[in-house]
Amino acid sequence: MNKLALLLLSGLTLWGVEFHTYKEGLKIQKQTGKIMMIDIMRTGCHYCEKMEKNVFQDKELSALIEKKFVPVKINLADEKLSGGMHIDFTPTFYFIDKKGKIIKRLPGSWTIEDFKFIAKKIK
Repeated sequence: MNKLALLLLSGLTLWGVEFHTYKEGLKIQKQTGKIMMIDIMRTGCHYCEKMEKNVFQDKELSALIEKKFVPVKINLADEKLSGGMHIDFTPTFYFIDKKGKIIKRLPGSWTIEDFKFIAKKIK
């Protein structure tokens, strides 16, 4: 079965943010020079699931994120943090420039409108 049919059968949208692994994100960032946006989450986290469903599936926001950032997802159930990142709770977002400098740390769950506003301000 082709990928489109699998996506349609699974109920996933075609316009959700396409997240990369941290390793993939570093390679893409090196090629593009874009800021890396890291979503640090944990399996079973209600607020992480809420962000995924209600925010990252928004067509306009996902286009903005993918145009401006290299979106990366780190699941603490499977991976450890590196690069000086720490969290108090999930989700937590980091925005990191191409030199590895943390531009912004953003803890918590956000609405589409708030996350769009924040994403537009990060340079």
